[in-house]
Amino acid sequence: MALFNTPEQRKAGFLLTLIACFVAVIVLGMGVFTRLADAGLGCPDWPGCYGHVLWPSEDHEVARANEAFPETPVEHDKTWPEMIHRYLASSLGLFTIGILVFSLRSREPEQPVKLPIFLLAFIILQGMFGMWTVTLKLWPQVVTAHLLGGFTTLSLLWLLTLRLNNSRWQIPAIAENKLKSIRPLAVIGLLIVVTQIALGGWTTSNYADIACPDFPTCQGAWLPPMNFTDGFNVGQHIGPNYLGGTMDNAARVAIHFSHRVGAIVTAAYLVFLAIKLCGLGLVAAKKIAVATLLVLVAQISLGISNIVFQFPIDVAVAHNLVGALLLLTQVTTTYFVYTAAVNRGGIRV
Repeated sequence: MALFNTPEQRKAGFLLTLIACFVAVIVLGMGVFTRLADAGLGCPDWPGCYGHVLWPSEDHEVARANEAFPETPVEHDKTWPEMIHRYLASSLGLFTIGILVFSLRSREPEQPVKLPIFLLAFIILQGMFGMWTVTLKLWPQVVTAHLLGGFTTLSLLWLLTLRLNNSRWQIPAIAENKLKSIRPLAVIGLLIVVTQIALGGWTTSNYADIACPDFPTCQGAWLPPMNFTDGFNVGQHIGPNYLGGTMDNAARVAIHFSHRVGAIVTAAYLVFLAIKLCGLGLVAAKKIAVATLLVLVAQISLGISNIVFQFPIDVAVAHNLVGALLLLTQVTTTYFVYTAAVNRGGIRV
C-alpha cells in the first residue's frame, strides 16, 4: 500500500517544505548578522566553541579557553551568534532529511525525489563551507561561496515548494509565442540577480561595504580611483586571518563601485522583464511583475539607506534578506514561465 499518498499526507509534505523555507530565511539572516557583527571567528574552532558544545560562560571556562586560544580570546558578544547560527543550520539539515523521507515513501509519479536528494547533499556541502569559513579564517572565497550556498539552499527549497504545490499558469493560446520569448529572458533575469548577490557577497567578505561612505558619489567623486585587479583577485592566499580584510582602499572601492553598477543593471533589467510579463495578459503574471518591482524598490531603498545611515546592522541584515526575496521572485517567475500550460479552446494541455 502506498504511503504518504493521501491529500492530507501530500499537504503535510508541502507544509514541511514551506516551514523549511522559513527556517532557511532565519538561518540566512542569522548568518548575515554573524558576519556583520564580526562574529565569524567568534568561535575559532569547529564544530564546538572553544571546546564547548555551546560556548564558555563561567569565569574558569573563559580562562581555560583564553589559555587554549591566546590569539582569539573569548568575546561573549561574538560567541553566541556563531553557535546559534551553527545549530540553526543543523536543524535545516534535519528538515531536509524529513522532506526526503516524505519523497521516498510517496508513490505519486509527480513527487520530486531527485531535488530533495540534491538538497540534502548540498546542505551537507554547505556545512563543510561553514567549517572552512572558520578553519580558513574567513578566506573571502569561502565566505562568499558560503553566502551563495545559503541563498542557493533557500532557492532550492522554494523551488521544491512550488513543485509540491503543483500550481501552473494557464496561458491563452494567443500568448503562446510571447511566453516562449519570455522564457530565456526569465533565465537571464535569474542569472543577473545571482550575479548581483555574488557581488554583494564579495563586497561584504572583503569588508568593502564602507569603501564608499557617500551617495550618490563615491569618495566624493563619480569615478574614484579604483584597483579592479586587486579588488577581484580570487587567488588570495590561504593562511592569513582575513577578519577586517586585507585589501587596500582602491581595491575595496572597485568592489563597492561594481556592486552599485550591478544594482543599476539589475534594476533596469527587472523593470524590462516586468513589462514583458505584463504583456502576457495574465493576472498571475502581472502579480509577480508587481511583486518583483515592489521588492526591487525595497532593496534599492535599503541599499541607499545602508550608506546614508552609515551601515546600521539591522538595515544591512534587511538588505540581505530582501535580496533573498528578490531572488525568490526570479525563481518563481522562471518556474511559472517554464511550466505554464496553454489553453486551446478551453482544453488544458
